[in-house]
Amino acid sequence: MSSKIEEAQEHIRQAEKCLKTSLLKWRPDFDNAAEEYNKAATCFRNAKSLDQCRDCLMKSADCHRQNRALFHAAKCLDQAILICKEMNNLGDIRKLAERACNLYQQHGSPESGATVLDKAAKILEQTHPEDALQLYKQAVDVVTIEDSTRQGAEYASKVARIMVKLGMYDQAADAIRREIGLHQQVGSEGAIGRLAVALVLVQLARGDYVAAEKAFKEWGNCCDAAEVQTLESLLQVAYIPCAYDDEDPELAQRALSSPFIRHMDVEYARLARDLPLPKGVSIAPKANVIENAAASYVSPNSGAAGDAAPKPAAGPAGGDDEDEGGLC
Repeated sequence: MSSKIEEAQEHIRQAEKCLKTSLLKWRPDFDNAAEEYNKAATCFRNAKSLDQCRDCLMKSADCHRQNRALFHAAKCLDQAILICKEMNNLGDIRKLAERACNLYQQHGSPESGATVLDKAAKILEQTHPEDALQLYKQAVDVVTIEDSTRQGAEYASKVARIMVKLGMYDQAADAIRREIGLHQQVGSEGAIGRLAVALVLVQLARGDYVAAEKAFKEWGNCCDAAEVQTLESLLQVAYIPCAYDDEDPELAQRALSSPFIRHMDVEYARLARDLPLPKGVSIAPKANVIENAAASYVSPNSGAAGDAAPKPAAGPAGGDDEDEGGLC
């Protein structure tokens, strides 16, 4: 290990010597300096001195940039990203990837720039999803500028899935629509059908049932039979408030547990699993009646009251004659 570090330090001295100027040497020798820094980085990596390896790669990239060798400068930054991954220093990866992509674009290699963004985003996706999201967005912009529609649709899919994972449903709906538009340009109707289901799920997660139904009407013609049946079960049975009954939650649960949804991308499958199901209108249970607990109430105005009430005592005999004679 010590021999490797000594060798690396010798390469650094040679690189610094190449960068010095004099009366007879007006311009630094950036080409040889970059090469010496690159050799020093290799020695430091073999010696497991990753901090110094990364620093040498950064210096090599700067020398290549000064020498207008933009592609080689970007390659050095690309290697520095891998060193940061080994060091578990993920905070610098996004910045390095953006710089490398910019250099690749200046050189005229946008595909390489999108690739380095994708590579960095995959490293950050689990622990730093927000940074990964921004890198994927930039990757979409880079490839769509170059008319690489199919690759752009792939990156747009990753953007939408991360947004769903982060609960950014409004932005996810827009990202899915953009992805659908990219697939339309290449004529991939099968992918559009799957995205229609994803868009309906996202709209339902937003609580916007009208937008969910509109998405189904707009893109449902691209869905196959299983997809159409699943979406109809969700929209026409489970998520129409006026149609709630005791069976609707069970139908919605069966629709969300369909094999098609379970085999979607993980983010959409989890979204379907966590969707709030509608609750059916519950019928109040009948009250338990205890027989003969109290005497029944009988209205005195009812027709049968005379039978149930005790008869009045008979009055004097002359009372009948007075009634028959009337008041007169």
